Amino acid sequence: MDQDQKKAFHQGILESIQKMCLMDDNFMSMVLQHKECMELVLRIILGKDDLSVIECKTQYEIHNLRNRTVRLDVFAVDSEGKYYDIEIQRTDAGASPKRARYNGSMMDANSLEKSEGVDNLPETYVIFITENDVLGENRPLYTIERVIKESGRPFNDGLHIIYVNSQIRDESALGKLMRDFHNPEPFTMNYDILSDQSNFYKNGKGAPKMCKILEDLYKEFSEEVRAEAEAKGKEENKKENAINLLKTKKLSVKEIADAIGLSIDEVNKLAESYPA
Repeated sequence: MDQDQKKAFHQGILESIQKMCLMDDNFMSMVLQHKECMELVLRIILGKDDLSVIECKTQYEIHNLRNRTVRLDVFAVDSEGKYYDIEIQRTDAGASPKRARYNGSMMDANSLEKSEGVDNLPETYVIFITENDVLGENRPLYTIERVIKESGRPFNDGLHIIYVNSQIRDESALGKLMRDFHNPEPFTMNYDILSDQSNFYKNGKGAPKMCKILEDLYKEFSEEVRAEAEAKGKEENKKENAINLLKTKKLSVKEIADAIGLSIDEVNKLAESYPA
């Protein structure tokens, strides 16, 4: 890029940051990494004014024995040793019940030392803040707990799943919080701590860090698009070469497949589409 292009690119990044809100997970991750912000959010969602966060990490990766990884938007631990995972989901598919189950199980698997027994598992909360009313009952909050079906008595396994429907933005504490999550203007937010940190990453000393995150994402996306285009081009080139060899009638389908690097089925399909 020349200087004018670089300037325009940087200006575009700055404008993108100004439009971001807490429902954008990259921006939310920067704001909620501050314990005071995470504490406020958890206190309002859970209705616990004395909840105290002692550890908070964003984009926190957990690995299992099969080398699968889950990345939690925000992971926190409170003063009582309870674990929290907050996920921002703008698509319904990302907030499926099995996703909640999986995230909870991954936190469990990562919480015990080798010699610890399962009785030491912490109480865990998986919280989805969703763009839409995923569960479809027009409620601001959905709390899911396991119960004994026959009696309705709580099973008390320590896993709590909560869905927050961000479409409901009324005058309750939770409704005001959801308004803040959708508000790109820091100075018109309801909660001062969220306003201060949002402004810090939009207009203050945190803005360069936010710029760097978006620039890296853009570069990563550009590289992925370029790699996909190159792969597609190579695949098309292989097919073109295979068609040319089919037209010569000098090689068998297997010989062409081996020479070009396509499967026999792929070469057979090409032979049907482009008969020699």
